[in-house]
Amino acid sequence: MDDCCPTGMSKKDMADVLLEEDEEECPKLVPIEIGPNVGSARIPVTIITGYLGAGKTTLLNYILTEQHNKRIAVILNEFGEGSALEKSLAVSHAGELYEEWLELRNGCLCCSVKDNGLKAIENLMQKKGKFDYILLETTGLADPGAVSTMFWVDEELGSDVYLDGIISVVDAKYGMQHLTEEKPGGLVNEAARQIALGDLIIINKTDLVQHEELVNLKTAVRSINGFAKLIETQRSRVELAEVLDLHAFDNQASENLQERLCLVQTAGPHLDKSIITVTFEIPGTIFEEDLNIYLQNLLWEKHLKNKSGYTMEIIRLKGIVSINEKPRQMIVQGVHELYEIEETSVNWSSESERINRFVFIGRNLDKEILEKVFVATVLKQGESS
Repeated sequence: MDDCCPTGMSKKDMADVLLEEDEEECPKLVPIEIGPNVGSARIPVTIITGYLGAGKTTLLNYILTEQHNKRIAVILNEFGEGSALEKSLAVSHAGELYEEWLELRNGCLCCSVKDNGLKAIENLMQKKGKFDYILLETTGLADPGAVSTMFWVDEELGSDVYLDGIISVVDAKYGMQHLTEEKPGGLVNEAARQIALGDLIIINKTDLVQHEELVNLKTAVRSINGFAKLIETQRSRVELAEVLDLHAFDNQASENLQERLCLVQTAGPHLDKSIITVTFEIPGTIFEEDLNIYLQNLLWEKHLKNKSGYTMEIIRLKGIVSINEKPRQMIVQGVHELYEIEETSVNWSSESERINRFVFIGRNLDKEILEKVFVATVLKQGESS
């Protein structure tokens, strides 16, 4: 992987990080023969992201070797200099690295690729039936949002797989250092972006920090992403049920979505002043056409600016809305410029007021303006109820 050493980390610290990951025992690998197309069920894909040394490889190693009755395929994105597991997957011919599928003894698959993972997933679908889950690990400096959007853009690929969720692994020892690293030219801090996009945030290596340090890091993480589930781990050991089958991008988890959205509060900036969570709730019933205008002006045209004149940049959005003449709740999801509105299986209760509740995660956000423009654009024709 082509990760760079984070600013401020000494060579000794970096060596310690690499040594810790290299000490993990690698799964034994055996070549696999490509089989015929079998099976028809859509395969869930989980993206795993995080800075170098946070514990991504350890997490993958743990998932691959744990007894879970799942046949999992792992794609290691942008192969290069990396840790022990990645090095064990290197296959060279005349000094050139090339793609190779390898099977673990428990039936899981591994692959290393140089591209964005799309080709690897397309090739993997030729083995449909040999596995039932895909884990895609990105480089520490990659934008997981760019990877996730390919599942919405590529309709042919989307018919075979679906995005289950994004997991962001955070290093408890160096997480604050990563988040406070300033980028030139107003670029987004990669660590903050990874947290902003996460559906599940794993704070790893909690045994290496004092309680006060951990509390400060959790506060910083929550100020960036107030919606994601947060768990603490040591050596990336987690209950597999917490990292698989997240259903973060479909409506299967819609039954408690409204309750979860209601728990999210607008956060004040903590460390990264450019990325925060903003939420608001407006009662009433709206028209879908007006909602599309609001979202397109915000996401596509980028017409909305904050009080300082900076354009609001949405990294992630999620919401529940009440569409006119629709008896069921509608879920709104978005990553960067892409969004979708989908009907859930949950009916609006006749005893409770219909609402429209949004959670926005991004840069230069202003709750007051987001809410004001929503009311002006969407509720002007909606039916208050």
